[in-house]
Amino acid sequence: MSAITLKHLRYFEALARHGHFGRAAEACAISQPALSLQMKELEELLGAQLIERGARQIRLTGLGEALVGRSRDILRAVDELGDLARASYSPLTGRLRIGVIPTIAPYLLPQIITRLGARFPGLDLRPREAVTHTLVDDLIEGRLDTAIVALPVSEPSLHEEPLFDEEFVLVRREAEAGKPVPNVESLREMRLLLLEEGHCFREQALSFCAGSGAVPRDLMEGSALSTLVQMVGAGIGVTLIPQMAVGIETRSAPVSVARFDTPAPTRSIGMIWRRTTPLADQLAEVARIVRAAATGRPQA
Repeated sequence: MSAITLKHLRYFEALARHGHFGRAAEACAISQPALSLQMKELEELLGAQLIERGARQIRLTGLGEALVGRSRDILRAVDELGDLARASYSPLTGRLRIGVIPTIAPYLLPQIITRLGARFPGLDLRPREAVTHTLVDDLIEGRLDTAIVALPVSEPSLHEEPLFDEEFVLVRREAEAGKPVPNVESLREMRLLLLEEGHCFREQALSFCAGSGAVPRDLMEGSALSTLVQMVGAGIGVTLIPQMAVGIETRSAPVSVARFDTPAPTRSIGMIWRRTTPLADQLAEVARIVRAAATGRPQA
């Protein structure tokens, strides 16, 4: 007689997460009919329906909702068994799933990959770019090993390892180079271009611009820092970007960059990982390498 396997649970968890057979099949790198067959087999093994199949999406039954939580616990525990074995290896080898927020990934990830590859030749690095709340969820559910984000995330189950602090700079039209840098009150009166909701950098910029008063009165949104900078170059408004993004984002746009007076807006960048992971010591070493890459220090 067949038994429930880890494959069944992984496919079921993916289906519950995506809510759609096509997207779940793509995430699992299998065909949609194969995924459907696996789910039908799982339901037959349990003798109960787990999924309500709609035309556009699926819904979990009551049993399905209960099972998905248990499935995630089991899958996370199995992954940590593998991590326990890897923790005994020196240097670190095998798969490392690392998440990075979009306002860091394009600017720091290439140096991180290079340095980690040099330090850990047997490492199979699997980077993923996503906004903070998605990375935190994936980390808690065991779909990531660690993530580089803006701190704090204030999630009790996650360890936060501070890496460095970084200033924000003001991006204006090229014609405004050399003009006095606006104070917070003046900035609130300008058309401010910000990332769309869901990006932590948006909230950090808004917090600085609002100060103790109201939020800026004229806001426009973009999906990426590069879009915002190009819009500034076209004369649409002004924006704030992190210091690490200046070299890449301003080289192809007619803009100028200015630093704010003290106290300048800043963000704290760090790495997070599960407190229960057996790879804590190895991840602490990874954090030291990431810190060195961000600050330009030589490889240790």
